[in-house]
Amino acid sequence: MSAPLKIDLHVHTCYSCDGVTSLKEVIAYCKKMGLDGVAITDHDTIKGALKLAKTREIIVIPGIEVETSHGHLLALNVTAPIPSKLSSLEAIEQAHEAGGIAVACHPTSFYKMGWKPQILKSSNLDAVEVINSSAFPFSISTRLNRKLAVRFNLPQTAGSDSHIPETIGMAYTLIQAESEIEKIIQAIKEGATVPQGKAISLKARFKKALWI
Repeated sequence: MSAPLKIDLHVHTCYSCDGVTSLKEVIAYCKKMGLDGVAITDHDTIKGALKLAKTREIIVIPGIEVETSHGHLLALNVTAPIPSKLSSLEAIEQAHEAGGIAVACHPTSFYKMGWKPQILKSSNLDAVEVINSSAFPFSISTRLNRKLAVRFNLPQTAGSDSHIPETIGMAYTLIQAESEIEKIIQAIKEGATVPQGKAISLKARFKKALWI
């Protein structure tokens, strides 16, 4: 069996309203961190994701982070935007209709919009982001997220939620799959994933606050 792919499934670029990372910096820091690829999940736009997806230097999964009425959602492997302010069920349905998957991101973070357990239970989600490097407090958030994923028997993912170059790859998902995007997406749905990562440093948090 080949080694699992190492992919950061939650990365923002300068195409996000609160991101500063250029597309060239995404590639550079992926290589620096030993990543096989990333999912570009800018807020409410897929423009940066589609541009970077043209590269052959790394695996790029086009995606988008959508604010639903019940929590933030990562739609992965989509090539059209999904409107914000939909219900979680509507946003998940649109992700699926576009051929993608829906991941509940930072579901228990104290300072970001979270997901109520009853919504997670009733939603047709494909996975839960259990490790988010930007979540605070990191350890508590990770523990609670993992409990939710286990409780509802959902695959587990990890991503840095990076908004500046230096934090790309601070969290990533090991995915047992070949390098084709469709096979990666299917592996996530099947739970062939191992979330890994750590919190971004206080220095990085301060730098992000200054830049954004």
